[in-house]
Amino acid sequence: MSEALLRDQIEDALRTVHDPEIPVNIFELGLVYSIQVKDNNDVQITMTLTAPACPVAGEIIMEVETKVKAIEGVNDVHVHLTFDPTWTREMMSDEAKLELGWL
Repeated sequence: MSEALLRDQIEDALRTVHDPEIPVNIFELGLVYSIQVKDNNDVQITMTLTAPACPVAGEIIMEVETKVKAIEGVNDVHVHLTFDPTWTREMMSDEAKLELGWL
């Protein structure tokens, strides 16, 4: 499988993970900063949360790992949580802003 196709499948999987406080998926919210596919199909995802004290942080990270690992061809998944840069509403896609009525 090509890296581009695998990346598309990863992005599709991330669009099924939702922040419980904001009814929009984490990809459109702009919480996913980077997706790297290594040579051995290990996946490194760098992401953040809407707030450092998010009470469901562990659940969101676990859901990301589980859904991405379930993609055929993915060997392993490592999620790196960062708060630099801090998430802001400006990081959201126009689609997410529209869905929330912020456009």
